[in-house]
Amino acid sequence: MIRALLLTWITLAIAIAVAAAIIPSVEVDGGFFGLLGVALVFGLVNAILGPILRILSLPLTMITLGLFSLVVNAVLLAITAGLADNLNVGGFFAVILAAIVISVVTAVLGIVLVSKGD
Repeated sequence: MIRALLLTWITLAIAIAVAAAIIPSVEVDGGFFGLLGVALVFGLVNAILGPILRILSLPLTMITLGLFSLVVNAVLLAITAGLADNLNVGGFFAVILAAIVISVVTAVLGIVLVSKGD
């Protein structure tokens, strides 16, 4: 249980670091520990507000065949940027792009880590 939580936390931190490296307007200050702090805040925002926003946006998500979930993820990332002093994001399209990068990197690392763990 603790091992899975730590792996998820590290995976999310790596995904945020990749997004910050790829997208010029996304910046994480504070080095490694700042990145871990942003990953922690993003995980908490995603765990607390994520289900509420996904339920509220379910009709739009169904109409757009799931594409609106990218907007929900971007809103969660923007909320994280507002709460965490270490994360700075640019405009709307930068947040959307960062949410896509974080989702893809997290999914790929999750698949790799799960297959290596067995």
